[in-house]
Amino acid sequence: MEVILLQKVENLGGLGTKVNVKSGYGRNFLLPTGRAVAATKENIAAFDARRAELERHESDAMAAAVSRKGKLEAMSITIARKAGDEGRLFGSVGAADIAKACTEAGVEVSKKQVRLPNGPLHTIGEFAITLHLHSDIDATLRLHVVTEN
Repeated sequence: MEVILLQKVENLGGLGTKVNVKSGYGRNFLLPTGRAVAATKENIAAFDARRAELERHESDAMAAAVSRKGKLEAMSITIARKAGDEGRLFGSVGAADIAKACTEAGVEVSKKQVRLPNGPLHTIGEFAITLHLHSDIDATLRLHVVTEN
């Protein structure tokens, strides 16, 4: 299936790129989420007419992500949880907890943007958390997990 990307898609291409994808990926993900349109003559003409608007929208999103990255890398978040004597948490600190703490600190972060490659955190300590803000922009957040008094 041939599609035109309406925004940058990781590992696929940038705005306006015409790519061949598997039918299921196109039908079930790219088209319903608005990341692409089918590469028909009508859609190509409509895309060419909207190209400036889409590029402006993309550059605005990139600028917003850059400003959020600066704010996030300048801050340090502390989350308090109950823990045992050896530093193991009773429970865990997951992506939703980190996103909520960032939002409460004044920078909007969604759960989907938090990257925890090794899963939720189960111990107290300091952690460097990667936040995927835009397809090209990742921020590193300093997270301190401490014991609750």
